[in-house]
Amino acid sequence: MAHVVIGLSGGVDSSVAAYLLKRQGHDVTGLFMINWHDPTGTLEGDCPWHDDRVFAELVAKRLDIPLRIVDLSADYRTRVVDYMFAEYEKGRTPNPDVLCNREIKFDVFLREALKLGADFVATGHYCRKAEELLPDGRTVFKLLAGADPNKDQSYFLCQLSQEQLRYALFPIGDLLKPEVRRIAAKQGLATAKRKDSQGICFVGKVDLPAFLQQKLASKKGNVHEILPSWPKYDRALAAAPAKAENAAGPGTSDARTNSTLSTENRAIPAAADAEVARTDGEPSTERLTVLAAPWRYTVRDGKKIGEHNGAHFYTIGQRKGLGIGGRKESLFILATDTVQNVIYVGEGDAHPGLYRKALFMKAGDLHWIDPAERMRAGQRRRFRVRIRYRQPLQGAELVVCDEGGYLLFDEPQRGVTPGQFAVWYDGETLVGSGVIDR
Repeated sequence: MAHVVIGLSGGVDSSVAAYLLKRQGHDVTGLFMINWHDPTGTLEGDCPWHDDRVFAELVAKRLDIPLRIVDLSADYRTRVVDYMFAEYEKGRTPNPDVLCNREIKFDVFLREALKLGADFVATGHYCRKAEELLPDGRTVFKLLAGADPNKDQSYFLCQLSQEQLRYALFPIGDLLKPEVRRIAAKQGLATAKRKDSQGICFVGKVDLPAFLQQKLASKKGNVHEILPSWPKYDRALAAAPAKAENAAGPGTSDARTNSTLSTENRAIPAAADAEVARTDGEPSTERLTVLAAPWRYTVRDGKKIGEHNGAHFYTIGQRKGLGIGGRKESLFILATDTVQNVIYVGEGDAHPGLYRKALFMKAGDLHWIDPAERMRAGQRRRFRVRIRYRQPLQGAELVVCDEGGYLLFDEPQRGVTPGQFAVWYDGETLVGSGVIDR
């Protein structure tokens, strides 16, 4: 059996993962990470790792495994949080959990584990790993979706490399969340009934503007409403979505994202006329460029209806935090202009400004789990895609060009947000990902 170092976080998932590893006969060591010290902006008023550490210690004692403590806060600040601040300052919405896995858990943490003599590193993620032996003797590692469709966390691991996957183990990837809870309770683990962590990875639940004000200053600006009748919207093609779902990500817990659009309820960018918006056949790069272009507003396109404290504190699709009431339907963020410090909003989940048919990712921001799967310029391939965690998979075609890659969706997508990750799957296998540029 192997020596496995598990990231023991103080949650039920990593606790059960540690138990399963020990039951399989592995030599298990728990390693608890301290990644954040500053309570500024946290809703708990304290760093959540204090409580997490206590639970990790209780679990380690119950399982009779050693527990080591490592402080990775310096790396976490420079490699995750500083990046997060920089992205928000530019009016983009990063996903710190994806960065945390790529930069911390499977990089800095992995190196610490290897110093302890680890053969593998395990986490409590709901995903799976597969191996394929090639004719030339090389082994290719694949990242698969978790068995629990409600908890699949492969999205957060979309940036891992072959070298990182080589060392990775995901012991609970074949289990459903209720099964994990039952195992924890049966084994008397202190985390059995503990709530799942929320908010920013290792920081916890935050008041996002307060958290960002550590580096980004408040700045009064105007909120302008864009009406659905804005002339540049294609009124013949725009209508209401049939269904919406909650979005995930820091500061957007109240945003809602379209999961189902009926054929008669579509919102297609008017920047594309009826000919350009057609999706039968193979669209040219020029047509894709038009379809992926975000809506561009000026203050002349809408009416001022309020003020805000900084455009960089808001994200596309967000509906809470504006402080503007008296509406029949909620107001949603359509666009932010951090240069002019203006927020553009629209009323109602059906607003055509919330929807786009395509998105673009720069070439340098495309990542492939297996480099052999990398698509070359001029190639196109169909995948199932999600542009945020827990979004139902969407049918789309990935078209690669010299500049990057376009995702052309079968149905218009709600709240396409620069800085977030688009992730594409072939069946259960996560093939690649890219940072949304526009």
